[in-house]
Amino acid sequence: MAKFELKLPKMGESVAEATITNWLKEVGDTIESDEAVLEIATDKVDSEIPSEVDGILIEKLFNVDDVVEVGQTIAIIEVEGKDDDDQTAEVSEEKPAEAMVEEVEETVLEAKQAAVSTPQNFSDSTRFYSPLVKNIAKEEGISVGELEQVEGSGKEGRVTKSDILDYVKNRSSQPVTATKETQKVEPSVKAPQAQQAPVSVSGEDEIIEMSRMGKMIAHHMVQSNLTAAHVQSFIEVDVTNIWNWRNKHKASFEKREGEKLTFTPIFMEAIAKAIKDFPMVNVSVDGDKIIKRKNINIGMAAALPDGNLIVPVIKNADRLNLVGMAKAVNDLASRSRQNKLKPDDIQGGTYTVTNVGTFGSIMGTPIINQPQVAILALGAIRKVPAVIETPEGDFIGIRHKMFLSHSYDHRVVNGALGGQFVQRVAQYLEAFDKNRDI
Repeated sequence: MAKFELKLPKMGESVAEATITNWLKEVGDTIESDEAVLEIATDKVDSEIPSEVDGILIEKLFNVDDVVEVGQTIAIIEVEGKDDDDQTAEVSEEKPAEAMVEEVEETVLEAKQAAVSTPQNFSDSTRFYSPLVKNIAKEEGISVGELEQVEGSGKEGRVTKSDILDYVKNRSSQPVTATKETQKVEPSVKAPQAQQAPVSVSGEDEIIEMSRMGKMIAHHMVQSNLTAAHVQSFIEVDVTNIWNWRNKHKASFEKREGEKLTFTPIFMEAIAKAIKDFPMVNVSVDGDKIIKRKNINIGMAAALPDGNLIVPVIKNADRLNLVGMAKAVNDLASRSRQNKLKPDDIQGGTYTVTNVGTFGSIMGTPIINQPQVAILALGAIRKVPAVIETPEGDFIGIRHKMFLSHSYDHRVVNGALGGQFVQRVAQYLEAFDKNRDI
């Protein structure tokens, strides 16, 4: 019999790990190819991991709530065929030497940790730490709060083995007097960031634990505010022609295409055109470098039934006609509500749109979805009295209007670019052809 290693697949360039939320199969169960073995969750979407082979599950390498990195083996499946010892050896040889050393060190540290009576609790930390880093922290008596202050040199600022060992070395080599001085000085420097005013709770108050996704979103939003220099531009748009055109065609469109015709695809079409005109809003920042994105992939913020938000992505939005855009929007919105999005559906966004008008808001100041540099909020469409200019003179009439709110990162998008972009979106919307066929 041969053994197959089921690994956590790559789920997009910004997803490095996932949390195991549920095992759908137990050791000894028979598994068919493409059958789901377990459920995982990232900070953006929940998903199932299917088996690539037919076989029997003989080993689960992680438990529920464990964090697994992309590429790690999560289960062993026994399959029909010749013993696969040679293949296993090959897989082991492909591992970096440092990774194998860390695995050995982790085993030793885990054995030592068995003697510790009160293990550290990392559940309240929103920062990711590998099992090895956690074990070193426990072994050296480093508290979670102290570990939060260790500067990470790994991907996305993660603390590596080298980082924590360097910290331990410098920590132990400091004289006692110097350490005390540091402890006295540190609060004045770090208190505004690390400390939070205590919250009083009375006996009648209800304490609600934040969900896993809620914690992830909260951390993501705070990091975005700390990273980007948020600036906003606002513009009012007359969408009367769009309002009347949609009312005229929505029934025939649904009958012909089997899809509802909402305002969203019309707005997305105009935004995609404006991005082509101003491609420097379709960028990301990497240190001192600007990454200009080739594709226009528009994220569409959608509310989930539990109140959280998710951002599925319309890939190559500039290449879709209005029918294709409507189908893409409806499909992603429907699968968002049913929690049926795939990891790839929320990856690769280069610009984000959020419809705050859905909840009755006339405008908003959205937070940029990192690592993007801009986001556009669509306000509610309202009937308002407006001055209408005609060759015969000005008069007051009832028009359908809305506000567009553009948040952008002032590190790379200046006021002129941010304002011109949202103005161009408005121009496309106001120039909408009311005689257009679909």
